[in-house]
Amino acid sequence: MKFIVKLFPEITIKSRPVRKRFIQRLQNNLQIQLKRIADEITVSGFWDKIEVVLPEESISSYEAVCDAMQRTPGVQFFIQVTEFPLGDFQDVFEKTLPLYVERIKGKTFKVRVKRSGKHEFTSVDLERYVGGGLLQHCESAGVDVHNPDVYVDMEVRDERLYIVEKQLQGLGGYPLGSQDAVLSLISGGFDSVVASYMTMRRGSKTHFLFFNLGGKAHEIGVQQVALHLWQRYGSSARVKFVSVPFDEVVGDILQNVHHSHMGVVLKRQMMRAAEQVADFMKIDAIVTGESIAQVSSQTIPNLTVIDQATSKLVIRPLITMDKQEIVDKTKALGCFDIVKMIPEYCGVISDRPTTQAKMAKVLEEEECLDMDVLNKAVVGCKVIAIDQIIENLDVQSEIEAMSKVSENQVIVDVRAPNEQERKPLNMPGCEIILVPFYELDAAVVTWSENKEYLLYCDKGVMSRLHAQNLQEKGFNHVKIFRPLV
Repeated sequence: MKFIVKLFPEITIKSRPVRKRFIQRLQNNLQIQLKRIADEITVSGFWDKIEVVLPEESISSYEAVCDAMQRTPGVQFFIQVTEFPLGDFQDVFEKTLPLYVERIKGKTFKVRVKRSGKHEFTSVDLERYVGGGLLQHCESAGVDVHNPDVYVDMEVRDERLYIVEKQLQGLGGYPLGSQDAVLSLISGGFDSVVASYMTMRRGSKTHFLFFNLGGKAHEIGVQQVALHLWQRYGSSARVKFVSVPFDEVVGDILQNVHHSHMGVVLKRQMMRAAEQVADFMKIDAIVTGESIAQVSSQTIPNLTVIDQATSKLVIRPLITMDKQEIVDKTKALGCFDIVKMIPEYCGVISDRPTTQAKMAKVLEEEECLDMDVLNKAVVGCKVIAIDQIIENLDVQSEIEAMSKVSENQVIVDVRAPNEQERKPLNMPGCEIILVPFYELDAAVVTWSENKEYLLYCDKGVMSRLHAQNLQEKGFNHVKIFRPLV
């Protein structure tokens, strides 16, 4: 069985050496992926196409092969063809008839012939002969040259005949690795997932950078998303997953920056950290999932201020996309069910955040920050090859959630101080202690082993993630408080 892979149109307008390089890259990418399915598959590159041959003994891999080619950047579409030696017109018709007799039954059709090489006939001559034969011997609804239900496609190349059986759509875009690598800031949310996919589709080897604000459980969830995205759309190139512990950086911001500027300053600290990681990895561009005005930190003035924290190029593929478009795209990518299980981080919530940040004011706020905290976080980053992430990334243990508080239990409010002040937790008769999430590691070692400590936050996200993290460190008397609504 043979497939003819057609190139993304933008590849065909490149200069000869660039086009040749792109075709070779796409050929290599397809070979890497298809050899994993069946070692007998051959992939051959030509000037205007790539041919994939699936031997008879590997026909059972047909569905997997089609699926892989549909998810490979650089493939505009591919056609399944049956190849024959070129005979006379009657021979061509007799080979076409069994392939299309059922397909055009009760439908209109049109024969299309593409021809290359020297022949004593024209493409139109062959189209008329085969079309007339099909009209006479099939129960079709007739020929429609303008808007047929079915196209009967074939190609004649020198002395070979290729009859098209099926056409399947590809991703388009450039072959992965044909463009320079980028570092994508991935949070596990809809935006960063789609942004990462879009740079993959554009041909950039896309590494993942995760700022860990919620412990191991949070990291596991984001790893699962990144792994899924890479396996489906980027597995022809090995990339890294980098995790930077950022809770102390957030703590530094919460304690030293005015609430109106927390969001902008946090993004600037992320850019600084990303630049250091990108320098180490020799990468020149950072990718984010920001879209104009989607949240307060993403206004044009704020984005301008954020960009000035780094000398790297900041790429924002989603900059003019609507949220619903982005969510719909995650569904199309097969990521929606995973992403929706990763709640958005609720640790830094600015009260009346600015939408018109001024550089002078931001720099004034940042003077109070301890940049050693940021540098320490980058030094403490974990780097792992994406294909080495353990497949089973599910959190192994469920954290018990309590809705009632007994005598030997203490509620621990892990929200940021401004949230604790703005909306105090009122639980008469219960012992409540205020421990912002970024101080939990230091505080937990002082807690009595004879009591149970129930972590609380508004949305239940940070409490669950930090309880998981602390239990994994051996503090099994830490649970979650989730009041009945």
